[in-house]
Amino acid sequence: MNVLRGIKWPYALIALLAVAAVAVGAVRPQLVTAHVSSKKLGATDRIKQSPPPALFTAAEIAGIGTRTDAQRTKADALFAQWKKAHGTARDDKAFAAWAAQQVPAPPTAAQRTAELRKVQQLAKTRTAAGKRAATWLELHGKKDIWKLYLHDQRELIPAQQGTAEKAELKAALKMAKTISDQVAAADKQPAPYVLDPTLRPEKHIKPGAKGPYSYPSSHAARAAAAVTYLSALSPHRAEDYRWMQDEVLHSRLYMAGHVPSDITAGTLLGDLIGDYELATSGR
Repeated sequence: MNVLRGIKWPYALIALLAVAAVAVGAVRPQLVTAHVSSKKLGATDRIKQSPPPALFTAAEIAGIGTRTDAQRTKADALFAQWKKAHGTARDDKAFAAWAAQQVPAPPTAAQRTAELRKVQQLAKTRTAAGKRAATWLELHGKKDIWKLYLHDQRELIPAQQGTAEKAELKAALKMAKTISDQVAAADKQPAPYVLDPTLRPEKHIKPGAKGPYSYPSSHAARAAAAVTYLSALSPHRAEDYRWMQDEVLHSRLYMAGHVPSDITAGTLLGDLIGDYELATSGR
């Protein structure tokens, strides 16, 4: 079943969890309360507590897919070079250094200014519903959505396999964040809302601030890594994964967290990481 597009599966899960909670609570309510309060919430519970609002329409996110598809093709060609030289042995340190080098140089000042204008124009189209969608996607698009998708599939496979896939997805997401953060710190490209604080007045950017830096996009890197990995596990669901990827990426432009080149650079990086995780895990 589609996990997030139809928004049916999470609610079914909520109902099951609620019944279980009542049953257990009737026996040992004090212990259950103490356990829940001290337990760190997982992705499923976080989304259960904050269900997705209506997300962006297909028309609104239509342009993103073309950009991501182009990076997918480029990443596959680049990773073929890595694989030819290194095989499928895992060497995270060497791969991370190589992958960072594959991220294109950031755009020139003139190019980034032109991209900023596009983001400023998009900001003028914001609605209350759009802001709600973008806020939810910004919060849960880092890890939760992708972990929830995998959790959905784990119920249909042997436990040992599910545990391995969970660890592999976690590793891909972590690597995507680590490398994108390192490249961003080196390239020092300010986020659009830093260049124009009116785009995100709630961020309270101090005058003269340089960061946070947004090239490449960490959201884009993690989304691409997850989609590449998940699509290989469940090819029949690849369209849903890519739809959610487009939703997340559009939200980052919509709320001025990034300009388009941040998104494409992050996507390329994430696709490379997804390929690496699949190759080294024997998928």
